[in-house]
Amino acid sequence: MAGSLWRFCCRRWSTSCTTSPLTETLRCFSGRPTSSSTGSLGRVSGSSGPGNERPSVQAHSKALHLNSSVIRRSSQLLYPTLQCCACRATHSDAKLKDPFTLAQKDLISLYDDIKKEMFVSTKELKHLCDYYFDGKGKAIRPIIVILMSRALNIHSNKAGEVLPGQRTIAMISEMIHTASLVHDDVIDGSDERRGKRSINDVWGQKKAILAGDFILSAATMALARLGNSAVVKVLSQAIEDLVRGEFMQLGSKENENERFKHYLEKTFKKTASLMAHSCKAVSMLVNSDPEVHEIAYQYGKNVGIAFQLVDDVLDFTSGAGQLGKPTAADLKLGLATGPVLFACQQFPELHAMIMRRFSSRGDVDRAWQYVLQSDGVQQTTFLAQRYCEEAIRQISFLQPSPERDALIRLTQIVLSRNK
Repeated sequence: MAGSLWRFCCRRWSTSCTTSPLTETLRCFSGRPTSSSTGSLGRVSGSSGPGNERPSVQAHSKALHLNSSVIRRSSQLLYPTLQCCACRATHSDAKLKDPFTLAQKDLISLYDDIKKEMFVSTKELKHLCDYYFDGKGKAIRPIIVILMSRALNIHSNKAGEVLPGQRTIAMISEMIHTASLVHDDVIDGSDERRGKRSINDVWGQKKAILAGDFILSAATMALARLGNSAVVKVLSQAIEDLVRGEFMQLGSKENENERFKHYLEKTFKKTASLMAHSCKAVSMLVNSDPEVHEIAYQYGKNVGIAFQLVDDVLDFTSGAGQLGKPTAADLKLGLATGPVLFACQQFPELHAMIMRRFSSRGDVDRAWQYVLQSDGVQQTTFLAQRYCEEAIRQISFLQPSPERDALIRLTQIVLSRNK
């Protein structure tokens, strides 16, 4: 049953410090303080009082248009005595701030500055490098970094404006992410990205690999100019995680429980690590408190994992026009994402397909139908919601500010996006 996978998720993730937000979320919702619930910032889980009420699981689920019976069943499996977490007030205004509006000023010239970092005399290489920096991407990473920078600056009793080094990190995060997209498209043989032909489809695989390498080298040069060895180390970890995550994606696990752990760790390394380490890096430029660094890191990690979980859901629920890439792309690549792994509980036939990476005739179509007939999509969405709850809990430890509120609002946008 689906409950075994949820219980495994809770049990096994409690042993991993690099990818273990779910355990803290479970304890927070059950009213039990975690080991990091108190500290120099005065964090106390489970407090209650006027203004501290958190939205109920049912209210969130209704907003996400989830099947209420699925949510209730999942809630009982996850939290036998479910209580609402009331860590502290999560926002200062009734209406949360729009993250895109608040970050707009700092993003206006972001892509132009990135192109300047990659200045080359070779015309063709310049076209390749500039191809994805057209301002049409979601820019989620730089938006998070910019808003986190301002929120941390205000929390640290500094001016709310973004520091030059923090803005550089926002730029670097987008460059590293884009370089990884170029390489991913080569590995996956993708012919489309962001609603247009991929670089490898236009210029070929060899030139695409070189372009990705060049973008990454330009990012590391910009990183070195910051002159902060601690920040260099943090963002270098994100680059290492991207490579390790890609290797993890090339393999799979025979054991069902190991398979889900493998999937979550891969999700962290490929998507969430860059967000987490970028947030930590900007905190290190303005505040020396390791606990503040951890808050920034945990927000980025939890939002990043939720973002990828939603992306995996959209591969089953959105059309190619909305996603900017073909649907069922993951199945065609032989990848078993959250919806498939949860669907296995209702359709054990999927296990054999996963092991052969959906390579037999008809596997992709059958797996697609099994997922849609199961509650795999709802369960994955529910899990993404739990990560967003933990992201909100973490960022709420910072002093109130419009930017902090916008980061809270961003978790809602992540959950409700359709592309």
